[in-house]
Amino acid sequence: MIRAYKFLMRPTMGQTIALGEMLRDHCSLYNGALQERRDAYRHASKTSIKYGMQSGQLKDIRSFDPERQGRWSFSSQQATLRRLDKAFAAFFRRIKSGETPGYPRFRGVNWFDTVDFPKDGDGCRWDSTPHDPVTRVRLQGIGHVRVHRHRAVEGRVKTISVKREVRHWYVVLACDDVPAEPLPATGAVVGIDLGIASFLTTSDGEHVPSPRHGKAAAAKLEAAQQALSRFPRRKALNRTANHERAVQKVAALHGKVRRQRLDHAHKTALALVRDHDLIAHEDLKIRNMVRTAAPRPDPDQPGVFLPNGAAAKTGLNRSISDAGWGVFLAILTSKAESAGRTVIAVDPRNTSRQCPECGHTAKENRTTQGKFHCVACGHTAHADVVGATNVLRAGLVRYNANTA
Repeated sequence: MIRAYKFLMRPTMGQTIALGEMLRDHCSLYNGALQERRDAYRHASKTSIKYGMQSGQLKDIRSFDPERQGRWSFSSQQATLRRLDKAFAAFFRRIKSGETPGYPRFRGVNWFDTVDFPKDGDGCRWDSTPHDPVTRVRLQGIGHVRVHRHRAVEGRVKTISVKREVRHWYVVLACDDVPAEPLPATGAVVGIDLGIASFLTTSDGEHVPSPRHGKAAAAKLEAAQQALSRFPRRKALNRTANHERAVQKVAALHGKVRRQRLDHAHKTALALVRDHDLIAHEDLKIRNMVRTAAPRPDPDQPGVFLPNGAAAKTGLNRSISDAGWGVFLAILTSKAESAGRTVIAVDPRNTSRQCPECGHTAKENRTTQGKFHCVACGHTAHADVVGATNVLRAGLVRYNANTA
C-alpha cells in the first residue's frame, strides 16, 4: 500500500533563503523549457520537442550556469521537466476528447511551490542523521534541514517532495510497501448522503452538521482582500513591505480554512471507518456540479439574455466547494483501504426520489429540500435519510454482485 507523509520543516534563515532560490531556479527551468517548446512549434518547421531532448540539454545548462542551475539535484531538474511534459500530454489529451484544452502556462515564482526528488538518496536523503534524535532531511545545495516528525514513517521512502505553503516549508514522503492496519470487523454497514444543509446524513438517521469554514471566515477574508486590492499588481520583488504583508494575510486565511476543512474531513472519515465494515456513497461528479450556469440568449432580442439563475447557482457552487466533498471522499477511501474496510460508489440518480418502502420513483416525492413524502404509499421521512438508505441498498447489491 502507498501512503504519503507530510511533515513541517524548520529550516534556518540561511536554509530558508536557499529553499526559495531552489524554487526560483526550478521555476526558471520550467518556464525556459516551456518557451523552447513554444518557439519550436511556432517555427516554420513545426518542430515538436519532447522530454528526452530537453533532458539531454540539462548537462550543458548546468555547466553554463553553475551558480544557479548547477547547484541543484540533476534528478529534481528532470522531475521538473517531466512535470512540463505531463502538462503537454494532458493538453493534447483534452484536445482529442473535445474538452477545453488549457495550454500550459508560464509559472510565476509564487505559483511554483514544489520541487520533486524522484528517489530517496539521489539529491536528497530522508533521516540523514540517524544518530541524532532530531530528524533531518538532506537536500543537495541546502544541507541537513530539521524536520518536525510527529509520527512514525512506515514502509519504504520512494519519493521526496519539498513544498512551500505561505511562509512554511514541508517535506512530503511517498512511501511504498506500507503495511495495512486492519480493524476488527463490526458487522455494520452504512450509506451516506452528502449535502449542503448537513455535511452528510447516514442511513441510520445520523446528521453530521456542515462546519462551513469558508463562510465563517468570509468576513475576515473579504476585509483582507479589500486591503490587498488597494495595492497595484506587482511582482513579488517589487512589492513594498505593507503590500507583502497584505498578500501573506490573504494566503494565511485561505490556508487556515483549508486546514480546518481537512481536519473535519479526517475526523468524520475516521469515525465512519471505525464503526462500519462497508460504506456506500454517491459517485458524484463534483466538477460538473460546480459549473457556472450557462447563459440564455433571448431569441427575440439579439444581444439580450434571459434570467438563468446564475446568482443562486453561484451560491450553490460556493457551498459545495466549501463543504469539500471531493477531499472527504478521497480521505475516506484512503482510510478504508488502510483499515481493511470496503467503500463503494453508486449511481446517484434518483436516490432521493425513490421511496424505500414501495420503490416508487417520482420528482414529486421530494416536496422540499429536507422532506420526503411518497405520493404512492404515503411514506414520510427525511429526504437525506431516504437518499442514504437507497445508496446503501445499491451499494449492497453491487458488493454482493462483485463477491458472488
